[in-house]
Amino acid sequence: MREQKQLPEYTNQAKKFMDDLNKKAQQRLRKAIEKIPRGDIIPFKSKPGHFRLRVGNYRVIYKWISDCQILIFIIDNRGDIY
Repeated sequence: MREQKQLPEYTNQAKKFMDDLNKKAQQRLRKAIEKIPRGDIIPFKSKPGHFRLRVGNYRVIYKWISDCQILIFIIDNRGDIY
């Protein structure tokens, strides 16, 4: 199992979504992202090589870009991401 050792990179969509959230929700998402690969994670079926992290009603879609670095593609509400 890979361990995330560097800060994750975010796409513009993911940054914008995070910026629009209240501080409490931002902290909750950042804490969950920092703990990857632990958490409620499954392979994202519609995009091979991508994974889905569940954080309450939010979903984070990410991909490993190296052995210790991840790229956060999308952060969105549960119903809007699928």
